[in-house]
Amino acid sequence: MYLIQILLPLEDKDGGPFPSEQYSALAQQLTDQFGGVTSFMRSPAEGRWKQGEETAHDDIVVMEVMITQLDRGWWADLRKRLTREFRQEEIVIRCQPIERL
Repeated sequence: MYLIQILLPLEDKDGGPFPSEQYSALAQQLTDQFGGVTSFMRSPAEGRWKQGEETAHDDIVVMEVMITQLDRGWWADLRKRLTREFRQEEIVIRCQPIERL
């Protein structure tokens, strides 16, 4: 079994919020595709990374799904689509093997 996490920004590069419908549509797609999703949206996390000498940051939300079969092509296509839709240089989608207890 795998845990997939999608890290999404709350705001665009100009500081404007993305419409809540974007997150809702993705959550519905993941629910339809995988049977459920967990969205961490009420207390945004903060992402930080180095850009040259500067440290950049974003407030982010995280969506998670648990899956049994990993289709890397499907997730790569989703990442490309989300990168365009959220107008980002990169959207992080990460996967880790898990064991259900």
